Amino acid sequence: MSKFKEFLKRKDIEISVKRYLVDAMGAMAQGLFCSLLIGTIINTLGTQFGIGFLTKSVATVGGVDYTVGGLASAMSGPAMAVAIGYALKCPPLVLFSLVAVGFASNALGGAGGPLAVLIIAIIASEFGKAVSKETKIDILVTPTVTIGIGVALSAWWAPAIGKAASKVGSLIMWATDLQPLFMGILVSVLVGVALTLPISSAAICAALSLTGLAGGAAVAGCCAQMIGFAVMSFKENKWGGLVSQGIGTSMLQMGNIVKNPWIWLPPILTSAITGPVATCLFKMKMDGSAVSSGMGTCGFVGQIGVYTGWVNDIAAGTKTAVTAMDWTGLILISFVLPAVLCPLFAYILRRLGRIKDGDMKLELK
Repeated sequence: MSKFKEFLKRKDIEISVKRYLVDAMGAMAQGLFCSLLIGTIINTLGTQFGIGFLTKSVATVGGVDYTVGGLASAMSGPAMAVAIGYALKCPPLVLFSLVAVGFASNALGGAGGPLAVLIIAIIASEFGKAVSKETKIDILVTPTVTIGIGVALSAWWAPAIGKAASKVGSLIMWATDLQPLFMGILVSVLVGVALTLPISSAAICAALSLTGLAGGAAVAGCCAQMIGFAVMSFKENKWGGLVSQGIGTSMLQMGNIVKNPWIWLPPILTSAITGPVATCLFKMKMDGSAVSSGMGTCGFVGQIGVYTGWVNDIAAGTKTAVTAMDWTGLILISFVLPAVLCPLFAYILRRLGRIKDGDMKLELK
């Protein structure tokens, strides 16, 4: 057993929740952002502003025409897998071999492709690392093992993983449609909490294909955390903190939350209000990319996703136009309510002595 542990240490194979569910999942979300998400944004900009070179086909593969954004979106599987491999500190031959693994697991995983990529890329990465530089023909052995195991598991597991993730996501969306008040609160709070924790809310939403009303509630929860922390900590962090948290990530407050968990209560309470407001009052849906549901105001990706959904619905004939009510709901839920409610709850906790000046101070460079 001691020799096996030494082998794992030498290969930098760390079997832990942090390595697989924090590091790997966080990196996977970045891979998604740099492919599917940025591709969606490019397509939306091209369509809405009539930018010719963004809307015309630049490549035809297998009879399918691709725009610039379409090509970026099509590479989501490889991008996720390589990002995961990077987080797991894979050597070059393993890292590059993950391109094929990501493509296979995402394609065969269907709607639950991101979850399949996460699981299979982790396993393929660790097996690849285990054999890396162990033979004189490493350039043949390492890619063969990494790709072989990854593609084999993709054929064996990915369809089932994809179906399971899709069913869970469908169940959440069905429950939200059935009980928009209760599920609006639940989804908003849980996804918002996931956004601030060192895990990836975007990856979770993508893995579960979380769209529709549930996706709208997820956006609300993420915005409550990001805008909430940004505004209620403005006294300590000024404009740098407002920008870094408001359109960056509320995860920056995680160290302060560990020191004083009370500072997390205002954003959580805010998300419990904005979630059902989104689902019950404004019927706000995420009909764009599922990964956008877990992004909140990060680069305004959540808002772009909702808007993209409106555009898609109009093109499909299921929506006639973007109304003033749509815009009012999006602005209130994403920005106004979190900016008002969160500082209000924080003020009450300050009066009760639970939150003190400096509790949310960030060390911004």
